[in-house]
Amino acid sequence: MPGRATIKDVASAARVSVKTVSRVLNNISTVDPVMRRRVERAIVALDYVPSPTARTLRTGSTSLIGVVVDAIDDPFFSALVSTVEDCALQAGLDVLVASTRFDTSRERQQLLRLLGQRPRGIILAPVATDLDFLAAQRTAVPVVTVDRSAEGFDSVTGDDRAAARRGVDHLIASGHTRIGLIGFDPRFQTAQLRRLAYEDAVQAAHLTPDPQLVPDVPFAGDAARGALHSLLSLADPPTALFLANARHATSVVSAVHELGRTDLAMVSFGDFPLAGALTPSVTCINQDPHRMGVLAFERLMERVDDPDLQPLNRVLPTGFIERSSHTLTPGPSEPALATAPTRGRR
Repeated sequence: MPGRATIKDVASAARVSVKTVSRVLNNISTVDPVMRRRVERAIVALDYVPSPTARTLRTGSTSLIGVVVDAIDDPFFSALVSTVEDCALQAGLDVLVASTRFDTSRERQQLLRLLGQRPRGIILAPVATDLDFLAAQRTAVPVVTVDRSAEGFDSVTGDDRAAARRGVDHLIASGHTRIGLIGFDPRFQTAQLRRLAYEDAVQAAHLTPDPQLVPDVPFAGDAARGALHSLLSLADPPTALFLANARHATSVVSAVHELGRTDLAMVSFGDFPLAGALTPSVTCINQDPHRMGVLAFERLMERVDDPDLQPLNRVLPTGFIERSSHTLTPGPSEPALATAPTRGRR
């Protein structure tokens, strides 16, 4: 065949549509295996090489995928970004990562900067509830949200409320009536859902709600340490902690060990490095950032191929890593499942 093979040549040789070839090139897992093999054989036979330049001229977009998350140093988002990067590299795409630091103004700036790069699409952990400026461009630049949903956009999220309820229920089952929640920020969807789960569990166990046990904790890591010290200074301090995200869990666990308060039972929403190596090892609700990253990337590529798809919301089940921290029981001075006096260290 004279000249350089085109995507239409591959489609013709493989007896499939151009869209199917595009889906194979973008590593979409839902392509029929028989069709995938035909396309791959045609690519090899024709020595086909995708042309990023040609695509940019045709569509006005580059081979760039934008990923915008809360923070790169967050264990959950670090793993998710790494997975998206792996998927993109396999599909011959580049990745540009930006962080919002939970700031809506910074989020808008980062997104506008990305849009100026003419990306193929964007994977976003949204902070703002109003994304109208993105909605106006989503035909040209598709967006898939992760961890949190946004109206009108595809999303891949975790089962936040059910998973958090399970975590708090485990602490109650170990005999705790004073359970602190660290990591609640009223601005964010996931934090609101996890607090609702906490309240559901408290109500179901007929415990007395105490607003002091649920302080607002902003994004900064040291804020979680401050919340811990405030909780432990209460006249009737908690004997257990539900840590609503892995970032704050890392900070709290470090502070707990520094204080010698390893008698505090705890459950973390999200696994984090060394959680299983500590004494006691930390029980964690296991979000799967790798699965979330794969599904978000695949949906983004599907929307690149067909901008008219109806928005799809995927809710992933969460696992539960039962280690030992949730099994710690209240100290001997505090009767299980009863209102207790201030507790001392073991």
